[in-house]
Amino acid sequence: MKQLITFFTVFFLATTVFAQHGSDAASSEGAKINWLSFEEAYELHQENPKKWVIDISTVWCGWCKRMDKTTFSDSLVVDHVNQNFYAIALDGEYKEAITLGDRTYNFVEQGRRGYHELPAELMGGKLSYPTIVFLSDELKNLSSIPGYKDAASFLQIVEFFEVYDAEENPISWEDFSKEYVSPYPAPESEKSESN
Repeated sequence: MKQLITFFTVFFLATTVFAQHGSDAASSEGAKINWLSFEEAYELHQENPKKWVIDISTVWCGWCKRMDKTTFSDSLVVDHVNQNFYAIALDGEYKEAITLGDRTYNFVEQGRRGYHELPAELMGGKLSYPTIVFLSDELKNLSSIPGYKDAASFLQIVEFFEVYDAEENPISWEDFSKEYVSPYPAPESEKSESN
């Protein structure tokens, strides 16, 4: 009985401390990106054009799963993406055809896995997972960014593409980064370097 009381006491204390000081991903458990299919986003875009962010991943990609659990569940990332973009989750090895306008993209059998033509085109033929692609509100490819990004890095990229416009605001990444102030606390290594 004494062990049971000790267990519940430790459990209660641990959950109370975690609830007060837990990670942002834990505190945003209910926050989710409104992921759309390509067809859904295309239909919505016809009525209300805005920029797109496309997460290209595969079912076997470990870094893709990590981004889903951390970056894409962070409340700041979720809010920025949902407010300013159509968000599309796209499997790089999707087996079904995707038709956009008058063009149909198909799965291509190749090697052990194969690939889908649409994500391959969006990534410029460089099949790397995860890759994040940003499209303008005219559906022009703004950038294809391969590799895992933590929430702080991804939010900075998202905020850059919120304001970037090749015609009206052709700000460079370097200029944007100089002025950017992250809402996340600096890592301990950066804090000690600045002292």
